[in-house]
Amino acid sequence: MLDKVRELWPELNWIKNDQLRRQTADTWVLALEKSKLDITDLYNIPFTLLVRDCPVSFMDHKRAVVHLAHESAKIMGHFFTNKLPIDLDVVASGAILADVGKLLEYDKVDGRAVVSDMGKYLRHPFSGVGLAMQCGVPDQVCHIIAAHAGEGEMVKRTTEAIIVHHADFMSYLPFKNL
Repeated sequence: MLDKVRELWPELNWIKNDQLRRQTADTWVLALEKSKLDITDLYNIPFTLLVRDCPVSFMDHKRAVVHLAHESAKIMGHFFTNKLPIDLDVVASGAILADVGKLLEYDKVDGRAVVSDMGKYLRHPFSGVGLAMQCGVPDQVCHIIAAHAGEGEMVKRTTEAIIVHHADFMSYLPFKNL
């Protein structure tokens, strides 16, 4: 399964810290093992159930978010150099893991993605943090998972969490206007 996760996420190679890269991949392995979805579903299901007939797949959205967050962090680092420290490994891991909980929040019925029984009680930021913590993911990355969506309005986000949050909403909000 780990090899399939590496194929799913070539961006794991952006994470220079071997331990964090392994923990990030292990979280996806665990999520896939617990999910009723499989890897091929991720290329077909909509990235959100909040947009009627959402035309974008889970993986297209997720990979866009990871690239948006990573590039934004690099650009900010270029212009703000030592004035605003940004951990690119934390950004990459947090962006890759931000929606991992959707593998538990979603179910598939008659070939369509629907909210799972767990998803009726726990949104993906909560289940995602639970998965990540089981794999030893550090707190600063779990913070990104927890704070990337609306739940994050209740906490002070780190710089890395702000970057992932905005990348996620840049790739989400325009579809609400369709």
